[in-house]
Amino acid sequence: MSDLILHHYPASPFAEKIRLLLGYKQLAWRSVTIPMIMPKPDVVALTGGYRRTPVLQIGADVYCDTALIARVIERLHPAPAVTSDLSAIADLALAHFADQHLFSAAVAYAMQPAGLAAMFEGASRDALEAFAADRKAMRQGGSAARMGLAEATVLLMGKLARVDAQLADKRRFLMGDHARICDFSVYHPLWFIQRAGPVASIFEPYPHLRGWLGRMAAIGHGTPTPMDSAEAIAVARAAAPAMLPGRSLRDVDGVGVGDRVQVAATDYGVDPVVGVLANADADSVAVRRTDPRAGEVVVHFPRFGYRMTAAAA
Repeated sequence: MSDLILHHYPASPFAEKIRLLLGYKQLAWRSVTIPMIMPKPDVVALTGGYRRTPVLQIGADVYCDTALIARVIERLHPAPAVTSDLSAIADLALAHFADQHLFSAAVAYAMQPAGLAAMFEGASRDALEAFAADRKAMRQGGSAARMGLAEATVLLMGKLARVDAQLADKRRFLMGDHARICDFSVYHPLWFIQRAGPVASIFEPYPHLRGWLGRMAAIGHGTPTPMDSAEAIAVARAAAPAMLPGRSLRDVDGVGVGDRVQVAATDYGVDPVVGVLANADADSVAVRRTDPRAGEVVVHFPRFGYRMTAAAA
């Protein structure tokens, strides 16, 4: 089996979700550190334009969005399991709520002046302005609206109290004694707030929540080994994409395998990826494309949160 190569940067909350998942499964993986803001030429060489963090590479297959990345890791390394057919709807519903709404609230809350000062301590004014401009550009054209601080604070206060109450029966994780995918999704927005210095005092009234945060952090990141981004691109070029079943839902999508398509996120970071449709099923789509540096790669996306349309020839 090819190495798991994670393209990420240390401060990325969604990357922390996947780093912890790799740790929970006690996996060895290759760690490629990427820039926090654009330009990201080595990432784009692999993805064709997708710029969000993290990205998982396995040979010449590139997986985008942590919802899909988590499913791929679970399929390849099923033990210890973080999903179950018996609780799939509850697990995934809570994970989706956390990845979308809780994350939006956490970012708005953490980015208040005191939080920004803690996270960017020592950064130059130019660096702060470049970060702000990058994130503003990332939201353009998408459906995600920036949440206000008051709204974010109220949402967090209500949800943190409910999480604390759910953990009050001495369970170790949100759904019981073992971590589920929802634990990793709920954790990473709160981890982001923890990094924001004094504003993390919002957790003080919730002892059961704080205990759970400690247990999640103790999972660790498995066994990462640094890898240069140029080496990761060489890995893709030397590999062949995995064989796909070649399915399509032409009656639903209006396009089929072999058609030229574009896929883009709908909420933020909506830069499209253009290529030839390699596979499309109810859960994911895969686009085959060729890059001068990376060679032939297949870029995979989840269905939810992404839109696929026909692209001009």
